[in-house]
Amino acid sequence: MFAPAFDYYRAGSVAEAADLLRRYPGAKLLAGGHSLIPLLKLRLAAPAALVDIGRIAELKGVGVNGSVLRIGALTTHAEIAASPIVRDHSPALADAAGMIGDPAVRNRGTIGGNVAHADPASDLPTVLTALGARFIVARSGQSNAVDASAFFTGMMATALRETDLLVAIEVPGHDKSTGQAYVKFGHPASRYAVIGAAAAVAIKGGTCSSASVALGGLVPHALRATAVETALVGQSLSREAIGNAAAQVAKDLEGEILGDIFASAGYRKAIAPVWVARALTAAADRAT
Repeated sequence: MFAPAFDYYRAGSVAEAADLLRRYPGAKLLAGGHSLIPLLKLRLAAPAALVDIGRIAELKGVGVNGSVLRIGALTTHAEIAASPIVRDHSPALADAAGMIGDPAVRNRGTIGGNVAHADPASDLPTVLTALGARFIVARSGQSNAVDASAFFTGMMATALRETDLLVAIEVPGHDKSTGQAYVKFGHPASRYAVIGAAAAVAIKGGTCSSASVALGGLVPHALRATAVETALVGQSLSREAIGNAAAQVAKDLEGEILGDIFASAGYRKAIAPVWVARALTAAADRAT
């Protein structure tokens, strides 16, 4: 199916892109296009105008400012997965980026487009939620920071307004004792997450001093598993303690659970503790 007709504009800077969004209400941003183009072809989106931001250099690249990892919104999944900076600072994020789709998708898809699309089965929102990321948004000529807990608001819904432009994602630094990991039960065809689990745990004195766990794939948007975190802090990261903590995820899944022809909601909820335990075990193995 062909996309509906639209006007096309190429922005040369963040300021120009923001101006185009204000001038053309309902316009959509085009970056890698892996989320937007299928929607256009299926006529699930019909914007009057597209604003191409794919060549704005200031939206690209990876760097560290102090202890904060900053990733430009146009940085591709392949670049994130291959970056030694990301691997050293936030290994769970590098893990997740390397699991997205196939090489063609990873070489064109961008982190900004991925999180702005907010597909519930996507990998990066889950990891960024667990790591306490902040989203830097150009809004009305100002730069605003939105925490992950407030950024993802529902199924394919975020805190971004119609004229907002996501500029970068910032991930805070973590104590050197912290281990991180992301694991997922991927759909064999689409490679989207049927269940995705991200974990970051720190060890002090032989016990867990802090834990952050997030789930995706089986819920409308990335979700912090606070019951799991509470159950783990103060415990040794033994197999038994991890299993007991992971079992508490049922308390975090009291809202809507997604299901489809491949995996029902009941099945996903039943196996969620298994994947949470795997994420925690992998993170504990990386903790020092």
